[in-house]
Order: sequence, then C-alpha cells, then structure tokens
Amino acid sequence: MEDSSFRARILAGFYILSLLLGLELSLVVADDVNGGTGGSYGQDSTQNPQGDSVGYDLCSSNQLSSFLPPPYSNISDTMPCKPLWNTFVLRYSETKDNVMTVILSAVYTTGWVGIGFSRDGRMVGSSAMVGWITKKGHARIKQYYLQGTEKDQVVPDQGELQLEKVPPVVALHGAMIYLAFQVKLATRIPRRPLILAFSMAYPSKLGHLTKHDDKTTVFVDFSKAGGVSVVPDKGSSKKRDHGILAIFGWGLFLPLGAILARYLRHKDPLWYYLHAVVQFIGFVFGLAAVLLGLQLYNRIKPDIPSHRGIGIFLLVLSILQVLAFFLRPEKETKMRRYWNWYHQWTGRISLFFGALNIVLGITLANAGDSWKIGYGFLLSVTLLSFIVLEVLRIRGSIGSSSSSGSDPTFRMNSNTI
Repeated sequence: MEDSSFRARILAGFYILSLLLGLELSLVVADDVNGGTGGSYGQDSTQNPQGDSVGYDLCSSNQLSSFLPPPYSNISDTMPCKPLWNTFVLRYSETKDNVMTVILSAVYTTGWVGIGFSRDGRMVGSSAMVGWITKKGHARIKQYYLQGTEKDQVVPDQGELQLEKVPPVVALHGAMIYLAFQVKLATRIPRRPLILAFSMAYPSKLGHLTKHDDKTTVFVDFSKAGGVSVVPDKGSSKKRDHGILAIFGWGLFLPLGAILARYLRHKDPLWYYLHAVVQFIGFVFGLAAVLLGLQLYNRIKPDIPSHRGIGIFLLVLSILQVLAFFLRPEKETKMRRYWNWYHQWTGRISLFFGALNIVLGITLANAGDSWKIGYGFLLSVTLLSFIVLEVLRIRGSIGSSSSSGSDPTFRMNSNTI
C-alpha cells in the first residue's frame, strides 16, 4: 500500500511539473477495434484515495478540445467530469439513442490503462477499452474480452462492446493519458459497474496484456442530474463478509465439531456437549453465510449456478441435521443405529461439499492469493489433524468410551462418527 501511495505521489509530481514547464505533448491515433478487456491506474481498491479535490483539479486543468479530434473535441468541454479512483477521471455523455461517449483520463508514465464494462462487477466476462503509448511513442487502443483470469484468456480485438464508426483514440497531453471512444448500448442502464485496472508494464507487440498491477470496481450512477456520481460498492464488503462467514462455519467450526465427536469419545459426556455447542456455532455461521450469499445474488445476479446450488444444498443438509438432533431415538431402540448412520454420513457429505464450495467461491470471486493461502492453511491443518488422530484411534489411544459397555448400540457406533 505504501508503494502504491508513493507511486501516486510521484506521478502527481510529474503532472504538476509538466504544467509548470508548459509541456504539452499530444499524440492521437485511431485503431481498428473489435473487442476488449479493460484496465486502469490506481491503488488498492479505494475509490479516489487522493480525494475529490485532486480529481476536480485534473478535470479543470486542460481544454480537451485543443488536442482531441472531432467529435470528442466538440463535446468534451461540456461533458460532466467525475474522479473515480486515484488519478482516474471520467467524462461522459449519452444520447437518446443510447450512444455513450466516454473519455477516461489518468496520470501516465508507462504500461497501459483502461476501463471495463461488466454486468455484475466481476472482471471475468467483461469487455473493456485499453490504451497505452508504446516505447517508440506510438499510441494504441484496443478492445479486449476477458474470458478468464489467466493471461491467455484475455483476448485482444474481441469483446461485446458495440463501438460506433467514430474511431477510438488515445492522446497523451502533459502527464495525462486520455482514452476516448463511443459505444452503442442495448439499453439505458442508470447504474453501471465499471472495472478499473492498470499495469506499469507494456503490452506485447501483438497486443497481449501484461498482468495488472492493481484493479478495482466502482459503481457509477449516470442518472444523476448535472453529471455522474460514484456509488459506494457495498457488494465488495458483503462478498468479503460472505467468505469469512463461510470459512468460519464450514471451514473451522463444523469440521472441529466432527473431530470432537469422533476422537474425544473417551471423555464422556464432555465430547457430547462440546460437539453440540461447536456444531451449533458452526451452523449459525454457515446459515449467516448462505443468507448473505442470497442477498448478494439478488443484488448483482452473478452467473454462478454451481456455487449457489451447492450453498442451498448445504443449507438444507444443515437444517436436517439440526432437526435430527431433536428427533434422535433413544439408545435402546433399533432405530438409533439407523439414525447414527444417517447423522454421520449427512455430516460427512456436508463437510465435503462445504470445503468444495469454499474453494469454488474463492475461485469465482478472484479473491486473491491471501484468501487461497489462508484457507489452504486451515484446510491443511484440519486434514493433518484428522490423519494424526485417526492413527491414534486405530491404535486404541483415543476414541473409546468408558460407558460403551452399558449400551450395545452405542458401543457399535461410538467410533464411526
């Protein structure tokens, strides 16, 4: 975070220096564009961390009509201007025919910047415009389609943006880079998720993008009178909370409760009370994760049928386990054996799919290495603990209940949970 802030201050210093020296360098080029994935320039997922004052200074510093070609020069000076993220500024206009004119600007030194359009705020499946100035001083702009998170899945000259016949352009003016393009939208959507990302490394000669150094998603409300406004993305914090609740429930407490029931039988009846309390805590966390996940789904409508389906399946199994606790037969009845089998195998299936859904959720959300490492460590510790305890159980060191002699049914099933 400190490196990003330091880089931002250096870039802003270059910009101010260029203004003081009266430096005006302008490069404009049109590229054939068919499709895309976008990016921008910024710092750790914080909207406009330098403050609105910096953004509005950037808005008022230049007359875009002096260096942008028509039709951008004809309308740029009257377009609403709004800072989005770090030094990134958005200028925008939209006609009654749903033709949107976009001018994105940011402080620039090397690499690429851009802006992506997404249905649900996720990078995967989005299309974006990306611009850069080559090492030889040539301006380039392309559309990209982001099929996945891998480098070869970012496809140049493809995408779902229906660009108008007016050529998109890139201009370098002072220390600022400007991306200008027109796109035809199917419908007017007042509130749009825009993806911003940036890289300090140049794309390849064939136009393949280097991995972004940072990215963020901002929700922009274009319906406000007098200009656009940035809407706080509450979904990102809810996604984080959803993941944390799921990991605590299905990754920590519920596996711990199962371990207590299987390997602490020699501490009767302590194992039973610990098992019940820990499993109830895990159920509460798991239930909260599912309910928050349903709220997120209703809000952004993501295309995640497998993750959502497994989550609902786990919710049903959890409720059945809670009901089974209150409906368990007496130890002396024959039904107790079948109840034990049902309870044990339902629990095992739930834990397996719970772990699978956590991994699936982290992957679909592009949560980053910290989430993968954190849950990977927790899962590894759980599996290692299970292996060690299972070896001790087989040797007879743990897992035997002193009270099993008085209960044949209990004796038969005491070591099978």
